[in-house]
Amino acid sequence: MDNSASLIWGMIFGSIGVGYFVYGKKQQRFIAMLSGFALCIFPYFVSNTVLMVLIGIVLIALPFFIRS
Repeated sequence: MDNSASLIWGMIFGSIGVGYFVYGKKQQRFIAMLSGFALCIFPYFVSNTVLMVLIGIVLIALPFFIRS
């Protein structure tokens, strides 16, 4: 895919990650805070767009399946 697609997906996942991090911090939910932090950081290390989307979806769904 295109490099701009990676940039856009990274921005989307980073924005969702900030929301998860703030929610986790206010509600004292460690898994949501950790997932939010991971969503903000992982786009810097993953260059494949398809892999980035898959990892992002897993990290978004993680707090719904693991309750802390």
